[in-house]
Amino acid sequence: MSEWIYGKNVLDAALASNRKIFKVIVNASAKESLKELTRKCESKGIKIETLDSKGFDQKYKGLTQGIVAEVDDYKYVELENVLYKIEKKQEMPFLLVLDSLEDPHNLGAILRTADAAGVHAVLIPKHRNVQLNGTVAKVSTGAIEYVDVVQITNITATLRELKKKGIWIIGAEADAKTDFFHQDYKMPLALVIGSEGKGISRLVRENCDFLVAIPMVGHVNSLNASVSAALMIYEVFKNRK
Repeated sequence: MSEWIYGKNVLDAALASNRKIFKVIVNASAKESLKELTRKCESKGIKIETLDSKGFDQKYKGLTQGIVAEVDDYKYVELENVLYKIEKKQEMPFLLVLDSLEDPHNLGAILRTADAAGVHAVLIPKHRNVQLNGTVAKVSTGAIEYVDVVQITNITATLRELKKKGIWIIGAEADAKTDFFHQDYKMPLALVIGSEGKGISRLVRENCDFLVAIPMVGHVNSLNASVSAALMIYEVFKNRK
């Protein structure tokens, strides 16, 4: 299985993480500006093809920055391995659980924030949730290569498992009585962010130890999932620092 990725930063991150790259295709009009990056590819023995601008633009639509690559598909990490690495580092667990997120742009943005703020892993359901793909990689600007992503079968079962291991569950809920500024985050924790339209599901909500709301005074009563995640992730970061 393979994925197509787009853009300089995404390819550069794939090279740095030693992801298997099958081939790289360059837009002839951008060849000169991509010289350094293509040299890196050649040094690793990666096949490089050049297409004329018209052919490239017809085949690869969107913001590609003139370069695309076929890479090995993105692999998920086992939860036990994540927890083992955290324990080995002697760090306080900081996990992010996504409940039925559908937009790959949101997932990519969340991975970028997770990488910046030191989230140990992002957990996503196997069904009814966007998975790792080229769009997610593009939006993450390469963060997809550095954040462990765990694919889980059942969110509520996973939350119960985490609780047994001493990890507290904090869910983002619009109607929660506590706002997220007044929550203590100095504990092993997993933040739960819900879907773009419906928020976290009832069963997931019932398995949270704490529910917090992001206060809003405007006319729109909800935030983009990636914005909500970024606000909460950095509140944890600030609280722990």
